[in-house]
Amino acid sequence: MRYAETGFQLEIDLTRGSIDKVETDPRETALYLGGNGMDAKLLYDRVPPGTDPWSPDNLLIFGNGLLNGTCVPGANRVSVNTIAPVNGLMGHSLMGGFFGPEMKMAGYDRIVIRGEAPDLVYLAIHNDKVEIRDARHLRGKGMVDTQRLIQEELNDKRAWVAAIGPAGENRVIMASIDCGNSSAARTPGPVMGAKKLKAIAIRGTKDVYLAHPAELWEMCSRLRKELDANPNIGDWMATDEDDSFHHNNFSWGNARVRRKTFWSASLEERWRNLKYDHLNRWTGCWNCPKACHNLIQWPNRRRFSYKCYGKDTYHMAAFQELDFTYEILPVSMDLGFDSYSTPQVIAFALELLEAGILTEKDFPGMPSDVRQRFYYLLQKIAFREGIGDVLAHGVSGAAAIIGNGAEKFDHNTVKKFEQLPIKLGKLNPAYFLMIATGEDMAITQIEGSFPQDPITDPELKEEFIRKWVAVPDKKFAEWFRQWVKRDQLPDDAMVEIVDWNEGMHYLDDSLGFCGFVSSFRGQFGGTTGYHVWNMPQIITHATGIEFDKDRLWECFQRNRNLIRALNNRLGLRRFMERPPEDHWAVRNEEYEQLLLTKYYDFKGWTFDGIPTKETLEKFSLGYVAEDLIKRGILTGNEVTALKDARAKKEKE
Repeated sequence: MRYAETGFQLEIDLTRGSIDKVETDPRETALYLGGNGMDAKLLYDRVPPGTDPWSPDNLLIFGNGLLNGTCVPGANRVSVNTIAPVNGLMGHSLMGGFFGPEMKMAGYDRIVIRGEAPDLVYLAIHNDKVEIRDARHLRGKGMVDTQRLIQEELNDKRAWVAAIGPAGENRVIMASIDCGNSSAARTPGPVMGAKKLKAIAIRGTKDVYLAHPAELWEMCSRLRKELDANPNIGDWMATDEDDSFHHNNFSWGNARVRRKTFWSASLEERWRNLKYDHLNRWTGCWNCPKACHNLIQWPNRRRFSYKCYGKDTYHMAAFQELDFTYEILPVSMDLGFDSYSTPQVIAFALELLEAGILTEKDFPGMPSDVRQRFYYLLQKIAFREGIGDVLAHGVSGAAAIIGNGAEKFDHNTVKKFEQLPIKLGKLNPAYFLMIATGEDMAITQIEGSFPQDPITDPELKEEFIRKWVAVPDKKFAEWFRQWVKRDQLPDDAMVEIVDWNEGMHYLDDSLGFCGFVSSFRGQFGGTTGYHVWNMPQIITHATGIEFDKDRLWECFQRNRNLIRALNNRLGLRRFMERPPEDHWAVRNEEYEQLLLTKYYDFKGWTFDGIPTKETLEKFSLGYVAEDLIKRGILTGNEVTALKDARAKKEKE
């Protein structure tokens, strides 16, 4: 019997119309856990390099975290992965809410979708009953109507429906997949549209078995109480009305203008009243004691929920106030847009108009009011009309098409993904490495375990360290104790801090944990729900597979190197690993390249950022090494980065 997992994945070929329930190899669970790790293996094994991301041969995978559907609180994330059309690399997104646990209780650890339907369809899954249904009547429908109509057709209001809106149908790069209060942003949405798959409706009523149920229940009961009582766990922006950090430090418009004195006590009071005047209730994700989503009812709009920085993106892009976000966000969500990248794309277009690179002829009938301009461009992009057909490629893609100097206005993307609009003064070495080398979409999927800034008060610093149960090694606490200025930690410390930060996110993504109860919250208050000291015991009780800290960390390194090798096979190289040029006002190219070399060396990668044969074999990825050698990407005799002759020239 398989514990914590079902042992089956659902494989759908939309071209052939085939549906197969496939038993999986239990040995792979011990190697890759689940979620992001297993998805990456499927992409490596089944999608050859050179496959067009828009083609039927690309895969779209909904991969359950290993612990989803169990009694472990906060485990509900689904990794939604594909080869991303925006840059041709692995696209990784996460979706919380209820879809993943429902999939597990329907009997599936993941859903693997290949092919392209002849016309628009949706999947209806109720335990072992799986159907490919006609969805032509849903064409052009928004998220809310799509979910409602499918539930009515299935006569099941408890079915969870993950759907795309018009933006996804029309293969807009910024499209998302929405399910209730959660979404999988950007990369999977347009691929789902290319496959002509409007939605997946899922309902599960099966049991999920545990290896040591009594022990796990006792542990999780205690953890749930601790999570609930911990003020540092969850999304503080759901309840804390002081949002000075984002508004004073993040950039407005097309990531261009920093308004350091924007926030005030009177503004905070006014926005607090605005929120509570329209707050319906707080909601949360499956089996989580935290309610991180604000459910808002705005006049003449459908109810919508948001969390974290998502409530700021539209009004900051438009130089407006919170009421504009409350007004436009439900419209944007219903069209199926991601709320992080889309406002930047619109602000980018309006900046090009202001600069004369685009003209009024490119925007026929566009209103003069800035708010109405955002609505105008949302519609144009969602349905690929006029200039919207160009902007649907995202900032980098649109800049390349427009030309005429538009590329200079593409100043906030990394690997062609729009980033959080942060423009700071002096280089933060750890953040340079995370932004440059991260293979997720944004810094929020990498940072979190180590604080962003030092604590100057000695007593507060020691109190933080005393509570810091998550540190995997005492040296991290000692580095933090000695830390005085942001950029003044030894390079070796910076490299290992980045390794720890990304390690926790990779483990969360494989196990199904939300970063707000795990990897992302360690930087605040020194306490977090999950860490390398309790994750192994949880996995052991859930699956019956004996885990300890070392075995857990080996899983992270295996998944990290597998994803790296996959992207190397797809073309990722050192020259692509650069933050935006104006991310920091003061830059040191020589030092940045040295940092990159030291990080590569620590990871066991070549000077070009490719795992060596020895590194891959160390983590049971010998078959990947053989493949890279066969393709001429490795010779098999490479040395790690610092031993390379090019690194010696850097030092000189």
